Amino acid sequence: MNPFVVLAVLSVVGVAALFVALALFLRGIDRTLEEIGGPATRFVTPANYLAKIRLGVRAIERQTDALAPHVTKLNGGLGAIRDGLRAIDANLAGVIAAVSRQARG
Repeated sequence: MNPFVVLAVLSVVGVAALFVALALFLRGIDRTLEEIGGPATRFVTPANYLAKIRLGVRAIERQTDALAPHVTKLNGGLGAIRDGLRAIDANLAGVIAAVSRQARG
């Protein structure tokens, strides 16, 4: 048999194997998407899980919209508390240093 014919047959078999593998993987992806999206039936209203998740996320987003101004205000207050605590820490460090010097002296 001619080597070119063998190579051509091998190429055709390889391409066919590639298309079969592609079809199998695409069917697997389709099954997974159907599981995520809910059953798709022709005569019954489908229970679309993705739509339910989207509605839930939208409801959470609408309910938490009012928090943004309060969180910003809270952030400012906590920043002021942080600065005050840093000043207290510096004062306490000074007191500890003074007591340590006094104890040695």
